[in-house]
Amino acid sequence: METIYTIDSLNQKIKLLEAQQDREWCEIKDEVDEIKENLKPLNLIRNTVQEVNEAVGFKSDLAQSAISIGIGYLAKKLVVGKTDSTFKNIFGSILQLAVTTLVSKPSEDHHETPAEESFEK
Repeated sequence: METIYTIDSLNQKIKLLEAQQDREWCEIKDEVDEIKENLKPLNLIRNTVQEVNEAVGFKSDLAQSAISIGIGYLAKKLVVGKTDSTFKNIFGSILQLAVTTLVSKPSEDHHETPAEESFEK
């Protein structure tokens, strides 16, 4: 740490440290926002499906669609179960379609702008 001899250099050092603190605080808030986004249930499911696809080597859209349909079916069975109620069956089918559609959509990646990329380097 350098020795500060004048009030002006002290004030300048304080401003530099405050600017550094502001930058670091913004980075922390961005990290927290990213963590919150990744912990949303839909994103957890999407990430899990993507990791399974990569681990098993599923590259085709057909395999990814099959996994999405399977997850939709599981959601229906978990929520509705086995029932004779027409209303519950319709609700379960709608839920299955919604979950299948949401899981099969590609996740929204946050692309960095060139300015952000150069700032991180």
